[in-house]
Amino acid sequence: MSTECTQTINALNNFYAERDDDGTVTVSINQADRKMNVIDDNFNDAFSILADAFISDATAKGLILTSGKDTFIVGADIDQLATIKTHEQAFALVESLKASLRKLEKSGKPVVAALTGTALGGGLEVALGCHYRIAIDSPKTKFGLPEVKLGLLPGGGGTQRLMRLVGLQKALEMMTQGQVVSPNVAKDIGLIDAIVSDKNEMLKQAKQWIIDHPTAQQPWDKKGFKIPNGNANSPKNAQMLSIAPAMAYQKSHGNYPAITHIMSCVFEGSLLDIDAALEVESRYFAACALSPVAHNLIASMWVQLNRIKKGHSRPTGFEPHKMNKVGILGAGMMGAGIAYVTAKAGIDVVLLDTSIENANKGKHYSATLLDKAISRGQTSEVKKTALLAKIETTASYDDLKGCGLVIEAVFENRDIKAKCTQQAEIIIADTAVYASNTSTIPITSLATVSKRPAQFIGLHFFSPVDKMPLVEIIMADDTDDATLAKAFDYVLQIGKTPIVVNDSRGFYTSRVFGTYVSEGLAMLSEGVHPRRIEVAGMKADMPMPPLALQDEVSLDLAIHVTEQAKKDMKAAGKSWVSHPAEAVLNIVAKDYERLGKKSGKGFYDYPKEGDVNGDKHLWPQLTELFPPVNEQPEMQELIDRLLYIQANESARCYEEGVVRSVADANIGSIFGWGFAPNQGGTLQFINATGIKRFVKRSNELAIKFGARFKPAQILVDMAQTGEVFSDD
Repeated sequence: MSTECTQTINALNNFYAERDDDGTVTVSINQADRKMNVIDDNFNDAFSILADAFISDATAKGLILTSGKDTFIVGADIDQLATIKTHEQAFALVESLKASLRKLEKSGKPVVAALTGTALGGGLEVALGCHYRIAIDSPKTKFGLPEVKLGLLPGGGGTQRLMRLVGLQKALEMMTQGQVVSPNVAKDIGLIDAIVSDKNEMLKQAKQWIIDHPTAQQPWDKKGFKIPNGNANSPKNAQMLSIAPAMAYQKSHGNYPAITHIMSCVFEGSLLDIDAALEVESRYFAACALSPVAHNLIASMWVQLNRIKKGHSRPTGFEPHKMNKVGILGAGMMGAGIAYVTAKAGIDVVLLDTSIENANKGKHYSATLLDKAISRGQTSEVKKTALLAKIETTASYDDLKGCGLVIEAVFENRDIKAKCTQQAEIIIADTAVYASNTSTIPITSLATVSKRPAQFIGLHFFSPVDKMPLVEIIMADDTDDATLAKAFDYVLQIGKTPIVVNDSRGFYTSRVFGTYVSEGLAMLSEGVHPRRIEVAGMKADMPMPPLALQDEVSLDLAIHVTEQAKKDMKAAGKSWVSHPAEAVLNIVAKDYERLGKKSGKGFYDYPKEGDVNGDKHLWPQLTELFPPVNEQPEMQELIDRLLYIQANESARCYEEGVVRSVADANIGSIFGWGFAPNQGGTLQFINATGIKRFVKRSNELAIKFGARFKPAQILVDMAQTGEVFSDD
C-alpha cells in the first residue's frame, strides 16, 4: 500500500518506506555510496522531509526507523565536521537534526527505532529521539556517545536525552569517557527498551508496540517529569557535580575542553526544559567544534587514521594477501602476545621456543587473557577452546613448514637473532616473509645473515600486544614491495594499525620515544624536582610521566640499548654524542642497583607482592642524589621541553625519510608511545603551533638547554616557505 507519505519518502535518496495495513510506516535507511550509514547534510535534509511527510499524513499511524545495513547509523560525517569554519555553521548543523527529532517527539504518533546493529554518536541520538528502542542482540553491536574522543560533545540532543533517561551521573560517565556499551548493558541502564534475536522479530515487536501505543510522548514531555535520581540541585548530584570538575582536571589537566563542556551541558540542561536545554547543547557543541583540540584530533584520529587503514602506505599493484599460518620464534611476553592476537584473528600459529615447556608457558598467556575475558562476559569457554586450538607449541623448527610468515620475537641480541633466522630459513618456503620484532636494532643489519633479504622485514609490536593498537613495519634496504604488501595486510588482518618506516636505529617510534624519557632524566640532573618533572609529563598529556615510564621500560634495558648504539656508531666510524640522561641512568641503575619496576625499585619504590594497600612513590633519595635548585623552572617551560624534543625529532625522521608520511608520523606517535593525543600527533603539534613559532621556541630552548633542541633543517626551510606538514 502506498500513500503520499511513503511516496514522498521514497523520492528521497537512501530512504526507503513501506506502509502496512495498520498505517505503520517502516523507513529503512540505506546510503548506497557508503558502507555504513552516517549523518551528513543530505541525511539532515532528507530526514526533515521525512518527518514532515509522516506527521502531515493522517493515515500514517506510526513510524519505524531502521537500517538496510547490519549497523544502524554509526555517527556524523566527520569529514564534513572538518570543514566547519564558524560557530554559526556548527550551531546550524546540529540544530537542523534536532528540529526534525523534536517534531517527531511531539507529533503524538509513536516512533520506534529498530536498531539493526551499532548506533554511535549521532546515530544513537536519532534513536534517543524515538519513543521506543529495540536492538538485535549481537556481540558486535555497540551503543554510545564517544564524541569526546574527537574533542567534541554529542550535539544532536545526546547530552540532554541520555541524562533524562539514565540520570546525571551515568550520563556524565558515559559521555566524558566516551564509553560504548553492549545491548545488554544498554538495556540494563535504560538506554534501549528491548532486545531481540533477529530483524524479523524486531520489526514484529516494533509494529506491535505501535499498535499498543497509538499515541506517544517522550518522558520529558510529560507533565511532572523528573530526571532519574534528580537534577543538578538534588543533594546527591550537587555533591557529585561539585567535585566532578576537579576530578576531570586531575585526569585531563585541562587538555580536553569538551569534557568541561559536557559537564556544563548536563548541569545547565538539567535545570531547564528540554527545548532550552537542547539549544544550550548546540552552543557548547559549536565551542567544541572550533576548538584546537577538536581540529587536531579530527585531523589525525579521523582523516589520517582512515587514510592509513585504507592502505595509504601500502604499495600498489599487489593483490590483498591473507595469512593462514604464522610461526613465532620466542614465547616470552612479546611472542606470546603476538601469538594471541594472531590466533584471535583466526590464523593458525606455531609458537616455538627452546623447550616445549617454555612454548607451553607462552600459550598459557593466551589462556590467562581469555579467562579474564570470560569473567567479563566478553567471550565463552567454547571460543576459548577454539582459539587455543589455533596455537601449536613446539621446540622444533621443522614445524614451521607451511608458514607464510615467521616473526622472530627473541631477546635483543644480534647473535641469537641471527641463529633464529638461519634455522628458520632452512625450513620455510622461499616465498614466505621473515620478520623481526626488534625495537631498536636496524633491520638491514639483521638481514645480512638472511639468504633471502628481499623477504626480510621488521614488524615492531608494542607491549602489551593485546592492547596496543600499532605495529611499526620497518623496511630494510633490500626488502621488496611484495613483502611490504604482505606484512601490511597481515597487520590489518589481526586488527592492528600499520605504519611504514624506513630502516634506522630505533626506527621511528623507539627513536622519538627515547627523547621524551631522556629529557625527563636530563631535567633531574639539572636540579628540577622529580615531582615537578612528573607533573609536567602529565600536564603535557603524555600517558605516563617520564621517570615512571623509564621504570616501566627498565633502566638496564635503556643502558643496554645505549651501549649497543655506541658500539654500532664506533663500527660505522661515527662519534657518539653523550646525553645528560646517561649519567643519571648509570648512577641509579649501576651505583644503586635500581633497575625499575621489574626489580621493585627504580626512580620509584614499588609495593611488595601481596601488599594490596601499598602504592608506588618516588624514591626519596632522588632529591639527595640530584638536589633540587631553589628556583624551580616554570611549568610551561618543562612542558615545552617534553613536547618540543619529541616533535623536533619526528621532524628529523621525516626529513631523513625514516618516516614515510605525515599520517604515519602522527598516528605512530599517538598509538606507539602515547604522544599527547590532544595535540594530534608530533607533526600536527608543529602545524598547530605554527612552523615559525616552533622554530623560534626551539632555538630558545637550544640556547638554554643544548643543541638537541636546535630545529631540524626541514623546519627552518618550511618556516621560510610557509609550508605545513601534509600528505595531500
